[in-house]
Amino acid sequence: MIGFYDYTVILTYVGFCSGVAGIFCASMNDVRWSVFFLAVSGLCDMFDGKIARTKKRRTEDEKSFGIQIDSLSDMVCFGILPVTICFRLGMRYIYSMAILTLYALAGLIRLAFYNVMEEKRQTQTNENREYYQGLPITSMAIILPLLFVFSPLLPDYRTFLLVLHIVVAGVGTLFIVNFKMRKLSAKELALLVIEAGISLAIIVFAGRSWWKMLHFISRR
Repeated sequence: MIGFYDYTVILTYVGFCSGVAGIFCASMNDVRWSVFFLAVSGLCDMFDGKIARTKKRRTEDEKSFGIQIDSLSDMVCFGILPVTICFRLGMRYIYSMAILTLYALAGLIRLAFYNVMEEKRQTQTNENREYYQGLPITSMAIILPLLFVFSPLLPDYRTFLLVLHIVVAGVGTLFIVNFKMRKLSAKELALLVIEAGISLAIIVFAGRSWWKMLHFISRR
């Protein structure tokens, strides 16, 4: 078979499959589980690179394949899946679809640029990257679930939809704005994992009444 199937890429494959499952759920109006799978994909992405770097003496082909497959998976999980979720939630107006299209385009541009720059960087140094250029596309796996967790605090659906438009437009813009963003330290990453775990627990185990508003939104 073509491709690579060792432990360095398995977590990326798991995250990709989770993203596809999320698209299925969003298509079937199950917004709660689609957001859950988005968060799972984000958790997988947090650790796939670290796991890959534990393998010493990776060939150049393995390194290049890892870069490409990670970005291709990211486009599905954090580009297409959030667009599908937001469309299902009510971003169906002309201007809404324009925002979603630009969000996806910005994610595509960012990932392609990252691939070019990362391959170039790895030919020059073996040191780990310390900064990102712009906001990582995987940030949506944290931002959107958090919006869901705190959505019951919003007064009504219109407010939720307004916030959703602002978030998608803002995050998409930051994908391609050229600024330096420091990579998280081990402690910061641990806190982020804890936050993601709490969000996942709330999303999965919250009672039906807690999800009443979002269920209503998803069927508009």
